[in-house]
Amino acid sequence: MRRRALLQGAGAAAAVLAAPWARAQGFDHAYAAWTALLARHVVLLRGGQASQLRYAAVAAERPALHAVLAALSAPGRADYERFTKDQQQAFLINAYNAFTVELVLTRYPDLTSIRDLGGLFGNPWKPKWVPLLGAKLSLDDIEHAMLRARGVFDEPRVHFAVNCASVGCPMLREEAYVAERLDAQLGQQAGRFMADRTRNRYDLQRRRLALSRIFDWYEEDFTLGHRGITSVAAFAARHADRLADAPADRERIRAASVPVGFLDYDWSLNDVRTAT
Repeated sequence: MRRRALLQGAGAAAAVLAAPWARAQGFDHAYAAWTALLARHVVLLRGGQASQLRYAAVAAERPALHAVLAALSAPGRADYERFTKDQQQAFLINAYNAFTVELVLTRYPDLTSIRDLGGLFGNPWKPKWVPLLGAKLSLDDIEHAMLRARGVFDEPRVHFAVNCASVGCPMLREEAYVAERLDAQLGQQAGRFMADRTRNRYDLQRRRLALSRIFDWYEEDFTLGHRGITSVAAFAARHADRLADAPADRERIRAASVPVGFLDYDWSLNDVRTAT
């Protein structure tokens, strides 16, 4: 029943967004409208290491969000193929994040986690309701079949950019991703996430790294050699100063000689009303 409601709610939104008038004459690669919405309603936590979203406030501005989604739905596959690689990646990240917010709002405020949208046996990331590039895609399609497709971007830092509407997830950025600054934005997102000791830290008692479960789920993505990153330990080594305080512990992390364990993932909704 919940899955049917999810599909109905998402389907209604998709029908609006896929209307003929939604196709733009030109595409705004600056994503000004999405940045404006994020700037108004993303709340930074812990000095910018994490964020929460004012879903109630975004719900009150639903037409503004729908305008953002309509603009994202406008380009066809041929248009997308003419984008540069950085433009393509920024486009997909922004689409994933914006449509995830819309998905949450189909049931907000009657949910405490995005996983509530999947019901007992469903999965909120699998229904194909997102009108993108002339097709109906799922959020999984965007993330796994496109952003993580081998030989396309091979960018492990994308995991710090896509936001699954959960406290355990890397933060929803307070601005859109844009091609001209994409490398710097992804680098900052990685640094913010690794500096957040609630999700990544050196465990003094066990003398091991305690990392986000993301590194367990997507370990393979950190073995592709992007910028010399060939393992989770090698990636962590670049953030030793963020993960530990003692110089000796930092050196062990830099040498990739520290065992790695993974923390439980917090699927609570990243809503300001439940901010931690």
